[in-house]
Amino acid sequence: METNKKAKQIDRIMTAVFVTVAGFFLLLLAGIALLVIGRGIAGFEPYMLSFSRKGIGNQLFNTIYLVFLSLLVSVPLGIATGVYLAEYAKPGKLTNFLGICIETLSSLPSIVVGLFGYLVFIVMVGAKWNLASGALAVSILNLPLIATTTKDAMLSMPKGYRMGSMGLGATHWQTIKRVLLPACMPRILTGIILAAGRVFGEAAALLYTAGMSTDINWNNWDLTSPTCPLNPFRPGETLALHIWASRTEAIGADSVQIANFSSAVLLILVFAFSIGARVLGRRMERKIGGK
Repeated sequence: METNKKAKQIDRIMTAVFVTVAGFFLLLLAGIALLVIGRGIAGFEPYMLSFSRKGIGNQLFNTIYLVFLSLLVSVPLGIATGVYLAEYAKPGKLTNFLGICIETLSSLPSIVVGLFGYLVFIVMVGAKWNLASGALAVSILNLPLIATTTKDAMLSMPKGYRMGSMGLGATHWQTIKRVLLPACMPRILTGIILAAGRVFGEAAALLYTAGMSTDINWNNWDLTSPTCPLNPFRPGETLALHIWASRTEAIGADSVQIANFSSAVLLILVFAFSIGARVLGRRMERKIGGK
């Protein structure tokens, strides 16, 4: 009886500690968001949203386009790697080595990946700074995260999913494609959200690959043209790089206001993407669960 009382008391104490920690991080996030968005709105001028050299419209488009390009590379490769490690790889030295490689890759500093991307995707290819090189460099940072999330999601599925599917005559691949992956998609989507969030705020890796200049002609839709908005082989300054440049190199009178407003827009963009992905994930989960 006394042991149960002690256990309940410890449980209450630890619950209070965890709630306090969670509340602290919630308040910290709210404080950062209010501070950044408040400063951005305070110095806002209508021209800042334009697609001219004074506005951030081009940088905003470059950021969204770069996220799309990077996810186009990292999501299929990351999910395929996670599926292989969870469903096909046999325990052994090779699998352990792959696990070590993934863990090491996930801990690499972004500046190192940026230098690697510059040497491989720019120097060795003989190209200039471009969005495609930036997307490939950032994909190197995102692959371990998506692969690990997919692997953990697949391994956490109840055995009944596999056994029930195969008991109905489905092959291993059909079970993965039509049963396991759809059931895991909400958790995989969490990894994709984290990966996209890293791309939104990445600066060091893009500094050496995507470049810090933007020359877009919105009337030119020839993909081979260096001024076409959808040309992935043109230089493209993102919002994160624009913030850094505005705070360190810009000499304009409104550089601080532009940096503050760019920070606010970037934060709102990340929030909007995360909330949208969460809503999509919940809808998928309800659909899979038949609700």
